[in-house]
Amino acid sequence: MTKKAQASMKPGLSMRHVLCFGWKLVILVSVALCVFAFLRIQQYSQSTAALPRKSRSLSYDFNGNPKIAFLFLVRRHLPLDFLWESFFENVDRANFSIYIHSEPRFVFDESTTRSAIFFDRQLRNNIKVAWGEASMIQAERILFEEALQDPANQRFILLSDSCVPLYNFSYIYNYLMGSPRSFVDSFLDKKDVRYNPKMSPVIPKQKWRKGSQWVTLIRRHAEEVVDDEIVFPIFKKFCKRRPPVDASKGRKNLKLQKQHNCIPDEHYVQTLLAMKDLETELERRTVTYTVWNQSTTNMDNGGWHPFTFSYADAGSEQIKRIKDINHVYYETEYRTEWCSNNSTSVPCFLFARKFSEGAAMRLLSQGVVGNFDVSALLEAPP
Repeated sequence: MTKKAQASMKPGLSMRHVLCFGWKLVILVSVALCVFAFLRIQQYSQSTAALPRKSRSLSYDFNGNPKIAFLFLVRRHLPLDFLWESFFENVDRANFSIYIHSEPRFVFDESTTRSAIFFDRQLRNNIKVAWGEASMIQAERILFEEALQDPANQRFILLSDSCVPLYNFSYIYNYLMGSPRSFVDSFLDKKDVRYNPKMSPVIPKQKWRKGSQWVTLIRRHAEEVVDDEIVFPIFKKFCKRRPPVDASKGRKNLKLQKQHNCIPDEHYVQTLLAMKDLETELERRTVTYTVWNQSTTNMDNGGWHPFTFSYADAGSEQIKRIKDINHVYYETEYRTEWCSNNSTSVPCFLFARKFSEGAAMRLLSQGVVGNFDVSALLEAPP
């Protein structure tokens, strides 16, 4: 072979070498990225403050009398305790449990509540909770964890200190026990500004959901929430509310207001169950009614806050309108959720918030919850 012919072959050999090297580099980088993602997931699953695990029975085959666990997430006391006392009056204790997460060291006794049914129902391992912080969902997880210790608890209702029942106990019990699904308000976030890209790859963007904090879970889904050691740490690290405008910080506010504004309790359960591919096991709606009013006084100058029902807003006609609602429309998904239970049309809502003490008194006086002598509330507390 001549030198000229040999020279003509060298460029071809060089090109094949380059292509071969390029493919090897692509494969190496891909493997490295996979390893990085795996290590990142392991890091967050091991480094965080997940709830301490307690032994509990996996009661999928529980054959006793099922109970509803009422989980009250409150600031301090229960201002509507008198209404709930009427609600639980004459109800078999074998059908329900009560758990309260209040501020640390607050005790429910004769000096803090009129209703003996709440005596000593506060959790001992409660934490300080701040609105818009991960502590809110941590408190929820503590409530679910405590309630799961009783294998009879098969439905778990998360309630606030301003929630009221719209029906009697028997109706609510049959409604929830008659459905094998959880009730979780869950939809796509239209503005899509709360998802922090730093959550990836642990929380994929396509699994990001938004919805009401006030969920009702079946036991298996409550266990998923409590046993989660991957999603919660990411929320704690990357889902934080934007700090309020502080006049003393001047121009620094411009930088602060560019931060992600993420409210953990409006996303956590929804996103977790979506990531677990459990959405087919949900009624994707809440059973707790809320009216939202737009406020111009908060840090965003355009946020939404729940409307508080006063005595004047709690008449029989207003309550009937809530109880007659049979569907919910989700604009971001062009989805109408017709409220049903085992293919039977039912009212959408079993509870409502936020109700003042006056509004709760009116509900009792007109027999929405039960027979009650409102004048008893005017007597001096013990």
